[in-house]
Amino acid sequence: MTDALWFDPAEMLIGGRWLRASDTLPLGNPSDGTTLAEIPRGQSRDIDAAVAAADQALRGEWGRMTALERGRVLARIGQAVLDRVEELATLEALDVGKPLKQARADAVALARYCEFYAGAADKLHGETIPYLDGYTVLTLRQPHGVTGHIVPWNYPMQIIGRSVGAALAMGNACVLKPAEEACLTALAFARIARDAGLPDGALNVVPGIGAEAGAALTAHPGVHHISFTGSVRTGQLVQEAAARNVIPVTLELGGKSPQIVFEDADLDAALPFLVNAGIQNAGQTCSAASRILVHRSLHDDVVARMAARYHALRVGPALDDLDVGPLISARQRELVEGFLAKAEDLTVAAQGQVVGDGGHYVAPTLLTGATPDHPLAQAEIFGPVQVVLPFETEAEAIAIANGTDYGLVAGVWTRDGARQMRMARDLKAGQVFVNNYGAGGGVELPFGGVGKSGHGREKGFEALYGFSQLKTVAVHHG
Repeated sequence: MTDALWFDPAEMLIGGRWLRASDTLPLGNPSDGTTLAEIPRGQSRDIDAAVAAADQALRGEWGRMTALERGRVLARIGQAVLDRVEELATLEALDVGKPLKQARADAVALARYCEFYAGAADKLHGETIPYLDGYTVLTLRQPHGVTGHIVPWNYPMQIIGRSVGAALAMGNACVLKPAEEACLTALAFARIARDAGLPDGALNVVPGIGAEAGAALTAHPGVHHISFTGSVRTGQLVQEAAARNVIPVTLELGGKSPQIVFEDADLDAALPFLVNAGIQNAGQTCSAASRILVHRSLHDDVVARMAARYHALRVGPALDDLDVGPLISARQRELVEGFLAKAEDLTVAAQGQVVGDGGHYVAPTLLTGATPDHPLAQAEIFGPVQVVLPFETEAEAIAIANGTDYGLVAGVWTRDGARQMRMARDLKAGQVFVNNYGAGGGVELPFGGVGKSGHGREKGFEALYGFSQLKTVAVHHG
């Protein structure tokens, strides 16, 4: 067990009690291939117990709390997270493989989500509706009840913040199934939240394999809403399972997001975003800018500038805090290498330098020469690979950008105000960034996709709408 652990990672949280599962799973260190710890291998009976505990919390102290009181609990949790940013960042770096600076930013973001939803908890109001004479009609926003949260391995802290934080703010009780590849910060967050005063059962954490604990959670008749972030295929299975219980699902799935560079773009401002948005977290980001669409007049210049940045990238262990860390697992490395094997007909414009040894490392790779329908321009690679595609006209740029199954994020670089608005309107994406990409994380900004990137919105007030149900009350008083 690593020295960075200050708790027993083999325990899961159910109803305020830390319990051991009947079996465990090894948790790998992506930076060197060693085992970090043993974690619970939760089963359907553990999910049953967690759902029952969440339901009990709704009937008890947690369910009786006012919105103001819930907000105060979340505020204390947010401060407690800030107090332990370095510990959480170290755990996330070890577990996921991302450089420390990126993991630290994720820990700060987790605290920010708690702060935001703490302040928002008592500010989501119903309405009164003008109706027939003698009636007063109003609407109420109420929690779904027990909400299930399946969180992936690439951004555990951020996704816990934006889904669990919003669900708790609305008064739901949560069952969290973190990914078996990376769950240390989920377990740490649960301890921090309990110490900050979150009532027993309001948050339950059951790690395990997706086909076991995850499947049990999505199919459970006692769950009233599912939030899932992950692959398209698994998202389809989650939605199918939830449909049998007729419950709503928020799905944030894959992406093949473009950044579009027009001939009037400020290249000095754009270049850091063009590269960083593709290689952050070793490209293991749903909103990664894996396609760079460049006006043909600038194509060679942009490729040369990006290549210079690529040549300077260093890839190594997470705690060395270099530019890029390892991929999450040997399996993920093999998947990315399989995609690169399909790039033999393309030109490698540049690659970063792998300086680490023994981990799941892939050199960041910049490719040119692809057509818009090339496999590497269509599939979500989920690795540090970017493809540069030229275009001639605005219409062609739109066609290429919209020419995949995905629609999560898009970036546009142009000084032309009218073009900015046309592109924002016509791009098929849940978020469009003009002369920036990502807007600094944007806890307040609704996030989600169209097409096979999913549906529903997380972050901001929209997440609170998603984690609540609307009730209409009509009073006839004569």
